[in-house]
Amino acid sequence: MTSAKDLRALYDYGYWANGKLLDTVRKLTPEEFTQSVVGSYGSVRNTLVHVLSAEWGWLDRCGGPKRGPALVATDYPTVASLIERWREVEAQVSAFLANLNDEDLNRTIEFSLGNGPKYTMRLGELMQHGAIHGIHHRGQVALLLRALGQTPGNFDILVYYGWRDPEA
Repeated sequence: MTSAKDLRALYDYGYWANGKLLDTVRKLTPEEFTQSVVGSYGSVRNTLVHVLSAEWGWLDRCGGPKRGPALVATDYPTVASLIERWREVEAQVSAFLANLNDEDLNRTIEFSLGNGPKYTMRLGELMQHGAIHGIHHRGQVALLLRALGQTPGNFDILVYYGWRDPEA
């Protein structure tokens, strides 16, 4: 990660792409939202809750608002309930990123994954991982949506670059 501005741009792209994806998720029936389909998390809902929980978890580790325990998919029985929480977390991440400067990105963060060993990494690397983790799972959700008969459209970064204000 080269700068705080670059990190904010990466998350801005992710939030734009999430918006496009969630617009398609809104079209699912309640049964389709929780339906077991191929994939490592079992449903569109479960995969999205994993992404949201992870993003909030990385924010917490980096000094943002506390998440507490990992989010549980069954706490989000509807698309609306998930999107409401999603918007809250996006706002928290955006506020956190708005206050970062380039020097902050080099701050060392100690963390563990579950009850595993301790690791140290720079804040910028962890937040970059959080954004890329979301990109990875957005692709999975797009595939799940297609299996359910919905097409989320193209949310490639090139489309984002064409959509956003060229002066940004």
